[in-house]
Amino acid sequence: MTTYRTYQRRGPVQWFRQTGWRHIVGLIMSAIAVFPLLYVLSTSLAKSGTLTGSNQLFASITFDNYVKLFNDPGRPFFRWWCNTLIVSSVTSAASVFLCAMAAYAFSRLRFAGRRVGLGTLVITQMFPQFLGVISIFLLLGAIGDAVPWLGLNTLPGLIAVYLGGALGVNTYLMYGYFNTIPREIDEAAKIDGAGHARIFFTIILRLVAPILVVIGMLVYIGVAGEFVIASVVLSDTQIQTAPVGLYNMISMFRNDNWGVFCAGAVLTALPVMALFLYTQKYIVTGLFAGSGK
Repeated sequence: MTTYRTYQRRGPVQWFRQTGWRHIVGLIMSAIAVFPLLYVLSTSLAKSGTLTGSNQLFASITFDNYVKLFNDPGRPFFRWWCNTLIVSSVTSAASVFLCAMAAYAFSRLRFAGRRVGLGTLVITQMFPQFLGVISIFLLLGAIGDAVPWLGLNTLPGLIAVYLGGALGVNTYLMYGYFNTIPREIDEAAKIDGAGHARIFFTIILRLVAPILVVIGMLVYIGVAGEFVIASVVLSDTQIQTAPVGLYNMISMFRNDNWGVFCAGAVLTALPVMALFLYTQKYIVTGLFAGSGK
């Protein structure tokens, strides 16, 4: 009751000094973050299809840009969109599985080179992946001569490149989360005759579900919007991902393509938004437990 009366006696100036300024800062930051998204959505629904004619948000609403996006035979957006879903889904699922096994080995097993290997994974992440674009191009070209389905202009080749870049920091993040699981659980399972494989698949994976969801979401979002490596590996129009295909759509600086480009950007972002909204309840738990340890 005392706290309530004290709150009632606060004047506008005191309220602003204590909590009001936080609301203003939050509104400003929200406006900065939301305005570009609203502008892209407005441009995708504008009749003109140009950026110069979309200065007024939602002045006109039409779905002509979305119709053009799917009806142009020279721009197979649906195939690009499917390729993006395939690459992002397979990469995120494989990254979660491989990182979980590596993190379990570093957390539960003791072997020669354990600390060196864990440190190497972290150090390699200090260098951006696009620094090795030339090496990746030459390596995939050489692999393609022996294994054509894993070389350049192939989705499996691009997935393999993404997996190599996602294992380091994600393994270290999972390693911190795995250390929060009491080792007594492993010891009790070993007394009952369970081996490492059974402990990992039937016990540990269920306990570390939050971090698995977080890693899968982060990898999916990163791969779905990646452009540099995908543009180098994929040159065939039919197997390009959505970011590469949409860039080529406006690469000639044709101002009338921006409406169609924004329509494709909106559709490409929908799966990412749905995934983020579905998994947001795991984000705080997974990241905090992994980093706090």
